[in-house]
Amino acid sequence: MRRTTTARPAARRIAAAALALTLGVGLAACSGEAGDDATTPAPTDTASAAAEPTASAEDVAALEGVTVEGDLGAKPTVGLPSTPFEVSAPVARLVDEGTGAEIGEGDLIDMNTVWVNGSDGSEVSTTYGGTPEKLMVSPDMLPPALVDLLVGGKVGLRFAFASPAEGGSTVAVAEVIGAVAPRAQGTDVPAVEGLPTVTLAENGEPSLEPASGDAPAGLTVQPLIQGDGPAVEAGQTVFVHYSGWLWDGTPFDSSWTRGQLFPVANVGQGQVIAGWNEGLVGQNVGSQVMLVVPPDKGYGEAGSGDTIPPNSTLVFVVDIVGVG
Repeated sequence: MRRTTTARPAARRIAAAALALTLGVGLAACSGEAGDDATTPAPTDTASAAAEPTASAEDVAALEGVTVEGDLGAKPTVGLPSTPFEVSAPVARLVDEGTGAEIGEGDLIDMNTVWVNGSDGSEVSTTYGGTPEKLMVSPDMLPPALVDLLVGGKVGLRFAFASPAEGGSTVAVAEVIGAVAPRAQGTDVPAVEGLPTVTLAENGEPSLEPASGDAPAGLTVQPLIQGDGPAVEAGQTVFVHYSGWLWDGTPFDSSWTRGQLFPVANVGQGQVIAGWNEGLVGQNVGSQVMLVVPPDKGYGEAGSGDTIPPNSTLVFVVDIVGVG
């Protein structure tokens, strides 16, 4: 079973850590190809935020000594009190409060960042003038100090963050420029006869009533909620919530039960089953899409583990939350 992987510059610790951990989570019915001789493992255990060491008073004081100059919206100048700059545990500090929408746990945020090498104070990279970083605000993915700072904060806030690294800690200054809730947001699309019926819980999690007839022979891509964001392009990373069932309504996997979005790297380019690669490209961000995946675009004659029998037609409900 092939898994989606990612590689980022080592200094970009916040987004890299979040994405690397999330990409390690197994998509039980989507991280393989039809015919793979593989089992469907339980989701990979990610590093728990509770296991992170706690920042000391010295760490907090060290980050307080980092200077951040410049207006919000513009690339800041970041100065270290001394080099090599070191902390013993991840530590975060609010630099400027935001005035926009409140950030919630589980949100997907966009942020502009400047990354600084703690060994000599040099700038490693920046997204100002380029593509913003994306970050999932989850206690399973991020250090507690960063989750505490972001949850309940407002879009527009600026923060400093430092994390231990060999040769001198990594320092980032970031400004949150947008946030979206982890669910589809758009216009409801009327149900289509012959397809399963989907009902949404208050938080957006779908449940499924199976259809009574035979499954479609080919791939079916049916929007349930039509979003108004940009269309997904091949090669992008797509951040989704999803649930999967067999055609008879038997559930086999869901990102909702794990409480975190799933990033599909290089969508359309073979890193997930064909039904996803073909079905997600061209859909609008904010949409919720039902994918009815025939065996030849899912797991084929091999099936997958104990949960997906051979020659199974699969039903997915996928919320397309964002792209990166």
